[in-house]
Amino acid sequence: MSTRTATASVLYDTPGPKARLRYRLFGIASLLGIAGLLWYSYAKLADAGQFDAELWDPFLYATVQERILNGMLATLKAFALAGVLSIVLGGLLAVGRLSDHKPVRTVCTVVVQFFRAMPLLIMIFALYRGVFASEPMAALVLGLTLYNGAVQAEIIRTGILAVPRGQGEAAYALGLRKNQTMRLVLLPQAVKAMLPAIIGQLVVTLKDTSLGFIITYPELLYAGKLIASNSPGYPYIPMIIVIGTLYIGLCLALTALAKWLEARGRRGANRRTPAAA
Repeated sequence: MSTRTATASVLYDTPGPKARLRYRLFGIASLLGIAGLLWYSYAKLADAGQFDAELWDPFLYATVQERILNGMLATLKAFALAGVLSIVLGGLLAVGRLSDHKPVRTVCTVVVQFFRAMPLLIMIFALYRGVFASEPMAALVLGLTLYNGAVQAEIIRTGILAVPRGQGEAAYALGLRKNQTMRLVLLPQAVKAMLPAIIGQLVVTLKDTSLGFIITYPELLYAGKLIASNSPGYPYIPMIIVIGTLYIGLCLALTALAKWLEARGRRGANRRTPAAA
């Protein structure tokens, strides 16, 4: 008996013919249930006229297209500000959590854990109602910055801890102080190593800009809601298809940028590596 088979037999019993048949039946029943649910949803929406061709007519008007474009620009503006600020805040909190000074480490740990645990929607709404009642963009950007900055802090801290200890020891041997070692040696390597995770969190930040809909910030989802509510027949399904496609396109573009940056970094590292003799 091979090692893999022996390990599998210890962890769980190998399913027999009856168990495999039962799993197949469960799988088929699940697929049929999902298909039935989708068909029921489609039938209800079709009865409500949400798939009628004329519901797409509002999207042919220049004013509607302009409103969608303005909503996309507002989304990108909030995302750009929140993305940059969250990375800066995350870097500061990550360095603070690794500080030799216990008060600094304690404060940064409390901040990170608090904002990671705080529901983002509640935080944005509280900031809007309590502080930025006339500035929904400020409430949205600050809420996204605090929440995603706390998450980015953990990503960057993990990257710093993953850097080989020899890198820091070599910097100390050259006479660099700890803050110089962190800023010039450890932090750049950590950001580079954790770039996919950082970009992945930025994608989450981009999607979370849709929460601005709750506080009437005129981002993409809010623009779509206005278009649907002010158009004949309330074309919510066409609106969801159009707005959802735009969100997916923006997220895919950001993911493609991350892959390009990662590939470029690998090529640069390979060029800097001396060829073997």
